[in-house]
Amino acid sequence: MRETIKINEIFYSIQGEGILIGIPTVFIRTQGCTLSCLWCDAVYARNFVNGKDMKISEIIKKVKKYPAKYVCITGGEPLLQKNVKVLISKLLKLGYNVSLETNGSVSLSGLPKSKNFLISMDVKCPSSKMEKRMDFANIKLLKKTDQMKFVLKDKKDYDYAKNSIKKYKPGCSIIFMPVGGINVKKLAANVLKDGLNVRVLIQLHKLIWGVTKEGNN
Repeated sequence: MRETIKINEIFYSIQGEGILIGIPTVFIRTQGCTLSCLWCDAVYARNFVNGKDMKISEIIKKVKKYPAKYVCITGGEPLLQKNVKVLISKLLKLGYNVSLETNGSVSLSGLPKSKNFLISMDVKCPSSKMEKRMDFANIKLLKKTDQMKFVLKDKKDYDYAKNSIKKYKPGCSIIFMPVGGINVKKLAANVLKDGLNVRVLIQLHKLIWGVTKEGNN
């Protein structure tokens, strides 16, 4: 059987989120997601109808056209693609630094432990309406070098994130970002007031290109 993955798009941009923010990166966006977050900024990649089945060799050939040494596999939800672990392993063998953006509802078991592989796991907050779909057992599978990301809309989300950190005690980097990705003043003030050990970050790509499809890492 051919090793294929359903792909929405492959593009070259600046990493706009998390601890790798600002690094030129090739993005591989897979098609299909089982969640329906209210503030999703990649709705066009949620359904399982669109997209193109691409052989892993074709995906890698396209990645090689760009000068970046960082590759981000995003979605949709990449872990719904049965061959995505094969793609990750092949990219790592080729010397790429690989990150995987996952929505936190699919098990992280079986993923590489390489120092050049970073898992960026979302924890969905109440405003997304998807918080009950999280697999919190995943937190124990995150390496120190991975990251856990909370996208926050309001005080309810903020308190949910704060309580989740207290309850699960993740050992990786923790990212707080506002819905929309830009307006961080109030969020930053709350983090400082509460003395939280988290990173408050914007979505840099939206600051550069605005809220467009091209600005959606």
